Amino acid sequence: MMIPTEPIGSIPRPPELVAAVRAGMAARELAPLVDAAVRATVAAFEATGAPVITDGEQGKFENFWSYPVHGAANTAPDGFRIPVGNGGRHRMPRLTHGPFRYQRYADEFVRAARAYATLPLKQAIISPSALSLLYPADGINGYSREQFLEDLVREHETEIRRCLEAGAHKVQVDFAEGPLAMRLDPSGALLASFVHLNNMALDRFSSDQRALIGLHASPAGVHGAGDAQVDYAELLPTLFEIRAGSFYIAVAGQPDPERVLRIARDYARPDQRVFVGVTDPANPTVETAGQVCDRVLLAATYLPPQRLGTTDDAGFAPFYDDEGISRNAAFAKMQARVDGTRLAASLLEGAA
Repeated sequence: MMIPTEPIGSIPRPPELVAAVRAGMAARELAPLVDAAVRATVAAFEATGAPVITDGEQGKFENFWSYPVHGAANTAPDGFRIPVGNGGRHRMPRLTHGPFRYQRYADEFVRAARAYATLPLKQAIISPSALSLLYPADGINGYSREQFLEDLVREHETEIRRCLEAGAHKVQVDFAEGPLAMRLDPSGALLASFVHLNNMALDRFSSDQRALIGLHASPAGVHGAGDAQVDYAELLPTLFEIRAGSFYIAVAGQPDPERVLRIARDYARPDQRVFVGVTDPANPTVETAGQVCDRVLLAATYLPPQRLGTTDDAGFAPFYDDEGISRNAAFAKMQARVDGTRLAASLLEGAA
């Protein structure tokens, strides 16, 4: 019996790369540092024995929300304010005129990592619903919101296809704005519109292709200091309406893990695999393999092993190289995830 295990995405960058980025070094000068960081990250990932790895998002300097449009000539810096979990507020670009086009697609990260990886590579990308916040509330003369959304969905589809063509084992869509939508609009209308937009994109893929597309919603990173937090578990029933093949949900750091697992059991569709978080990136204490094993065995009482996977609750450094957890601690947590999942799988097989 094998229980698949996958990371979410981001890993803290090496100190020399962080220092160079903060010093404002030009992209051309950063390139060899990024390449070295990708090579080191892939090697550290593979040393854990993980069956699936990522590039650690080493090359996403703009953060995972707006990397596709960084440097776009038709944007201004005064867009939607996004509260983030470290108490700061990131401001998205604002689209000034059409047409909307990506400046970069994430397949470039897949191709760069494949130069060093011997294991399957997963690629995280941002959701179309997050990028829909680029469009200003008062509209754009000559470029309707409807036309913008059509262009946005096409670009998102293109990015997924390019990642798969580049050899990505799985494409994970980050839906960080899900909890944010619940906080901004408790009626649920905004969240429903986000789900609809993501499904517009997923409907362009076959069922076999959707099996290679996952969706992650983190409870962290969408609130600022002093802001009221939403109940993450309340997001999940609506989350499972998105027509992705895999779901990556936070469990380890939740106040009531069994409540989250019950909701996943009751709302996930039969064709959806649920990867449950068994390490908590918000907690710097490194889990033991035994703790991870216990969490997997608990999850297996709610979800059958053939529909169960393990992951981390969230990425380890999604916003601007925050220093909440060290690079070494991040890899230690992932080592525990790999070892604990393997131990749990052997115990479940022995009990079968």
